[in-house]
Amino acid sequence: MSNRIFPDTRLRRTRSKAFLRDLVAESHLCTDDLIQPIFIAEQSEAQIEIPSMPSIFRHNLDSLYREVEELLGLGIKAVAIFPSIDPAKKNADGSEALKDNNIVCEALKGISSRFPEVIKIADVALDPYTDHGHDGLLVGDIIDNDSTLSVLAMQALTLVNAGAEIVAPSDMMDGRVKAIREILEANNFKDTIILSYAAKYASSFYGPFRDAVGSSKTLGKGSKKTYQMNFANINEAIHEVEMDIQEGADIVMVKPGTAYLDVVHAIKAKFQIPTFVYQVSGEYSMLQLSIEKGWLDKNVMLESLMCCKRAGADAILTYAAKQIASELNT
Repeated sequence: MSNRIFPDTRLRRTRSKAFLRDLVAESHLCTDDLIQPIFIAEQSEAQIEIPSMPSIFRHNLDSLYREVEELLGLGIKAVAIFPSIDPAKKNADGSEALKDNNIVCEALKGISSRFPEVIKIADVALDPYTDHGHDGLLVGDIIDNDSTLSVLAMQALTLVNAGAEIVAPSDMMDGRVKAIREILEANNFKDTIILSYAAKYASSFYGPFRDAVGSSKTLGKGSKKTYQMNFANINEAIHEVEMDIQEGADIVMVKPGTAYLDVVHAIKAKFQIPTFVYQVSGEYSMLQLSIEKGWLDKNVMLESLMCCKRAGADAILTYAAKQIASELNT
């Protein structure tokens, strides 16, 4: 670096006008960077607001299609679908996840027929479907890794058959990317993308999401710390990502997002693979509630997403995608 000194160099020169600040900006955010997570349920009401997630709703199918149409109009081209399953359909094995007429599959088919240009991301995990709220099968009190893999693989195949272009295993079982890649290859879905939740931490930021999908009550006081990562670790995240890439992941993701941007930066710098970040429910709700209460300026949401881009994220799953897209389009 050259020996730049004051007053010959004045760094404020390029900050003096808005167009200059934009001209020399190192990071940029556009609607192509945003993915909107959407909650769906079998319900008579078009939409039901989620109390712990301000301005976010649980949709029925008709409302879902209206929401996707609105998102498309704003320039958002990708959605991630998450279900809230009727408790009567939950069991220890999460068998509803493998039915080709479950609420997620019906949503994928409906979006495909109405909005073929929309990229559909489908979550691969059992926690919305199990009566114990865990992401895998229980043997006694232990989540059994290996027996869960075949179920996750079948769930992924079911979702792809229904129209998902991207399957996103979020369960954090060892070997699940390989199991999913093998079943997709065997069924001639060679072009299906696997977006791996490669570095998913055992975080307290997930609380509102669990309310939204109905797993908070089933999980109770249970913990996912035996399969989700210790939030004290970053080298472990590097190992997780490397293994998932070797097993066939096309894109990797860090979750949570804004509290883990050091992890995002380290992964992107080392592997140069498409790297997504998930600004999770707790992160969103803290900011959105503060905005609605007037405690923080509304621009704090845009700032938080720009920080994700600065850290190296190629795309961001955020519940604020629709809101931010509206701002970017003005």
